[in-house]
Amino acid sequence: MTENPSSTPRPVDLRSGEWLDDNRAQWDERVPVHVSSDFYDQSDLLAGDGRLTPVDEAELLRLFPGADGRFDLSGKRVLHLQCHFGADSLRLAQRGAGIVGLDFSMPAVREARRLAAETGLAERSRFVCANLYDARHALPEPDSFDLVFTTWGTIGWLPDVAEWARIVEWFLKPGGILYFTDSHPTAQVFDAAPDGAELPIFTYPYAKAEPDIFDDGADYADETAVLENTRTWEWMHPLSKTFTVLRDAGLTVDRLAEHDALPWRMFPGLVPKGEGMFGWPDQAWLPLAVTIVAIKPAGHLL
Repeated sequence: MTENPSSTPRPVDLRSGEWLDDNRAQWDERVPVHVSSDFYDQSDLLAGDGRLTPVDEAELLRLFPGADGRFDLSGKRVLHLQCHFGADSLRLAQRGAGIVGLDFSMPAVREARRLAAETGLAERSRFVCANLYDARHALPEPDSFDLVFTTWGTIGWLPDVAEWARIVEWFLKPGGILYFTDSHPTAQVFDAAPDGAELPIFTYPYAKAEPDIFDDGADYADETAVLENTRTWEWMHPLSKTFTVLRDAGLTVDRLAEHDALPWRMFPGLVPKGEGMFGWPDQAWLPLAVTIVAIKPAGHLL
């Protein structure tokens, strides 16, 4: 991955600009690559028995225990932010949820709607195309969701995580829950060693205001893919910042858990750990993923 670092912090318009155009163009192009890839295997979903990653299954079971030993979202209304082409949204629908998925890629939303029809879940799901920062206008339903769900590769694409937290709070019912899981910020400071060594090397600062701008046509889901839209913008959000903005938005952080595996080979030295997860080969050198559960207090008013 080639980095073109910005020398000075640049003001960011949250609703338009190069960052949004570049990121959306690449994610639009990724949709057909991902839909046809083994990485996004949909066989479980199409068989009516969709399962999330082992991390998400275990964490959601803590929150929504079911009689069959699996999490149960029956009667819950769920908002899935940055839902991509909706496969995980529909897995939640198979556990009883009424789902609204939101993504900024129209090709992704079209595929999500097609997949909902194919799985017989169209009546339990709705997919909306909008930039996350326009979510309150695209989906004017404050205080209406029991669960906001956002996982695996989400806030790193967002320039303003504080506004993200305020949007989450706005959508949650009093007593509603945010479920967030992603790669751990401490792991995000590393990149693969150029000499192919097992351990990655320190590459990116842990905290900085400006984005990293990348020029890379590779795709994590298909090593043979060569994308035409190669430029993307990503932001580093330290764990303390994410924790703080959720608190400042009025949410109560109920759980923070670190995990030693994640569902893609983040570095070449990671090895399969089963069920599609990858981790360190011999010991947990550092956490690879993090879960945050936050609750909107009942009766909360900003």
